[in-house]
Amino acid sequence: MPAQDLLVKLWDLPPKEPVLAGLRARGVMVKRVIAPDRGRVLAFVKEHFGDGWMHECEAALSTVPSTCYVAVKDQQVIGFACFEATGKDYFGPIGVAPDCREGGVGTGLLLSCLHSMWEMGYAYAIIGWADEAAAFYEKTVGAMAIPGSHPAIYQNLIRK
Repeated sequence: MPAQDLLVKLWDLPPKEPVLAGLRARGVMVKRVIAPDRGRVLAFVKEHFGDGWMHECEAALSTVPSTCYVAVKDQQVIGFACFEATGKDYFGPIGVAPDCREGGVGTGLLLSCLHSMWEMGYAYAIIGWADEAAAFYEKTVGAMAIPGSHPAIYQNLIRK
């Protein structure tokens, strides 16, 4: 089955603060990216996830305030998540360094972005092109598949 977009009810999100507090207790900070850190964030994304996600992240970093959050430990980026990078009301991409994928880093990034989208006035968020991560989104924020949603916005890609 091809990847599908997912839909999330933003008014029914779990609270982010308990997750963020747990991360802080382990020395991980989740914060919105500001312009002086742009290069560090883009280098991390390109190194771990490639050019495609780097360009989406670059779009999220081109707004003020940015629509990109990072997880940082010991002054090193260990994860990122964006929204409104590919299209309005879209969440993603999101990525966490392979050796940091346990302990809620992805959850903290996801909830930070989705709560920001709620604060912007959106009622729903679209998670684009969810594939192997669909179960994570369903479990964490109650995301639901949008039938017939592939390729949706991605049909306009130059490369397929």
